[in-house]
Amino acid sequence: HNKDKTFLVWVNEEDHLRIISMEKGSDIGSVFSRLCRAVNEIDKQLGFQHTPELGYLSSCPTNLGTGMRASVHVKIPKAAERSDFQSVCDKYQIQPRGIHGEHSVSTGEDVGVYDISNKRRLGLSEVQCVQDMYNGVLKFIEMELELTQ
Repeated sequence: HNKDKTFLVWVNEEDHLRIISMEKGSDIGSVFSRLCRAVNEIDKQLGFQHTPELGYLSSCPTNLGTGMRASVHVKIPKAAERSDFQSVCDKYQIQPRGIHGEHSVSTGEDVGVYDISNKRRLGLSEVQCVQDMYNGVLKFIEMELELTQ
C-alpha cells in the first residue's frame, strides 16, 4: 500500500489480484483517477487476461466483464427502513451490504451504515459501473434528507 493507505493491492486473497483505491470523504473522481492510473501501470507491467466476449477474466463469475466493484460507505438509517429500499436498489442496479464484507449486515454501532456498490459488471464500462453506484447513493442521500426533515 502507499503511505496514505489510499491505494493497495491484494494478491491471491479472494481474487487473484484485488486492486483497491479508497479515501475518506466524497471525492469519487480522485479515487477513480488513482485507480485508473494504477490499473493502467499494472497492465503495462504484467498484462491482464481479457476477451472481447467476457471482458476481464476472473476467478469469480460475478466479476466477469469489468471486474469493477465501486462502493461507498454511507449512513442512511431512515432510507434503509423504507419498504421500497430494495426496489430502489433494483432500479439503480446497486446492492447494499453491511460494511464488514459480503453477507454482513448493518448492526450495533454501525446500524444504518451500508456499503453500496454497483451490481452490474458485464457489458458496461468502468465509468458506467461507478455511475450506477453514484446514482444510487445520490438517490439514497436524497431520501435520507427528506426523511430527516
